Amino acid sequence: MRETPEELKELQALLDTSLSRSTSHLRSIINTERTLTAEQLTRILTGMCTLALSTVTAKGEPRISGVDGHFLHGKWHFGTARGAAKARHLAARPAASVAHLRGEDLGVFTHGTVEILNPQDGEPAPDWPDLLAYFKDFYGDYLFDWDNEVVYYRLHPHWMTVYAPDIAKLTAASQS
Repeated sequence: MRETPEELKELQALLDTSLSRSTSHLRSIINTERTLTAEQLTRILTGMCTLALSTVTAKGEPRISGVDGHFLHGKWHFGTARGAAKARHLAARPAASVAHLRGEDLGVFTHGTVEILNPQDGEPAPDWPDLLAYFKDFYGDYLFDWDNEVVYYRLHPHWMTVYAPDIAKLTAASQS
């Protein structure tokens, strides 16, 4: 868990607000008995989590693809090749949605706007050096030309909800 107390407080407020603004149908499925707190979520979302990333083309057509997601400081971080279609979509239209699913045991659904962490022709995010160190430690320093081949994003969520019907099962799985 890398979140500060303030980041956990912000994440909990986002989770609570998102669920309260959801439709009655969604709240009948995801309710206080079948969701997680911010602290529980950050203990479960460790390491790399496969995300389904949804972007939109210039013609307004939806596109979905997979990315390696890392839940750090209460937000999703992910990367792709600079020349990938999703990179072009996000550069032109930074609104995105991601979903992380673990069978029927966990669903984390997030809508928000991406921030480019390491723009090729601009100033990187202030915390990019720390994030880059994390990614290099996770993936190894030899895989990419980190300055030219990959672009990383942080998804600033405006809506996030979590489906988790059995916290004990998730907790046991994350400890094994």
